[in-house]
Amino acid sequence: MKIIKALLASIAFLFMLLIFYVIHINFFQVDVVFYSALLDGVLATILVSLILFKARYFELFNYFEKFQMAIIWLLLGYAFAISVPTVLDRSLSFYILEKLQQRGGGIKVSSFEEVFTKEYVKEHRLVDVRLTEQQVSGTIVIREGCVKLTKRGQYLASFSRYFRQNFLPKQRLLAGEYTDALTDPFRNSSAASDYRCQ
Repeated sequence: MKIIKALLASIAFLFMLLIFYVIHINFFQVDVVFYSALLDGVLATILVSLILFKARYFELFNYFEKFQMAIIWLLLGYAFAISVPTVLDRSLSFYILEKLQQRGGGIKVSSFEEVFTKEYVKEHRLVDVRLTEQQVSGTIVIREGCVKLTKRGQYLASFSRYFRQNFLPKQRLLAGEYTDALTDPFRNSSAASDYRCQ
């Protein structure tokens, strides 16, 4: 009986999560897709947890079991936020599939660099989206036409670089060969012009 009731409560959570998400994206302004979807998961967890803790139908669960279900729902909300809207919004892999479909099912390999630099960046407003996300996250500030890292941004950039160099695969398959190129993508980087802020 407990398993059936826990399953019903979890289905109610998923239903509420989808309702909150659909209402949020259609009737409210969204700053960052991931954060808004995360909020939807939290709101759905709070609502269904109130029902779980107050309704007589669920009184066979003790407080610890109810608390566990609420934590599981929070984690499911987080997994949904990251795995569905955020991945679809940010994924270069999905862009490639959609672009192939748009172009009749095939694009020459030699044309992909042009597709990425001239179409992807423009069509997905990549610069605007990413700068907005970083501003809202508090990792950058934009002043007088200059993008600058905050202290939080410095810490995250240092962590990211350390993780990339030490904990990403040293032999990763890229374009038919195994390489460690992405453990230090800046190693052969040279800017054509100096675009640093003064």
